Amino acid sequence: MKVGVLALQGDFLEHQRVLRSLGVDAPAIRTPRELDDVDGLIIPGGESTTIGKLMVRYGLDQAIPSRVREGMPIYGTCAGMILLARAAEGGEPPLLRLMDITVRRNAYGRQVNSFEVDLEVPALGPPPLRAIFIRAPIIEEYGPRVKILAVLNDHPVFAQEGNILVSGFHPELVPDDRVHRYFLEMVKS
Repeated sequence: MKVGVLALQGDFLEHQRVLRSLGVDAPAIRTPRELDDVDGLIIPGGESTTIGKLMVRYGLDQAIPSRVREGMPIYGTCAGMILLARAAEGGEPPLLRLMDITVRRNAYGRQVNSFEVDLEVPALGPPPLRAIFIRAPIIEEYGPRVKILAVLNDHPVFAQEGNILVSGFHPELVPDDRVHRYFLEMVKS
């Protein structure tokens, strides 16, 4: 199994580290050609506007939706969640519009307002998941096919729709690898 990590900007190295610790080949993806060679893709946290502009420059804004429509699983964390949403409040609209969610960017404030919390995620079982939120988005609205996996202060922060998984937090920054394992099960099936 090969799970690519979009490596245009952001914390892609941390996702690669987690995937490799789980025995998964995790190539850096920067071009549509490289995307052709993977079974799944992670769009990391970072600056969503910058990642979006670079996706357009390299043709990934067309290649990624095409692969997802063909069934390739994709997981977006933080900025990745914004880019996968159908709409976003608080800044430029998302680019890929693959998931039936509306997100609010920087929902908890600026970088200085970043925080960690123990998050109940029934799909992952006990214990609670330590979740790090950095200039994090939240889901404001979602369609009927979206399954909410975790909520914080009455707002969804972890969700799945078919082969698309998103989180407003950064699971790659904690030692708990259950979120990545959950995504790998999506890729396997």
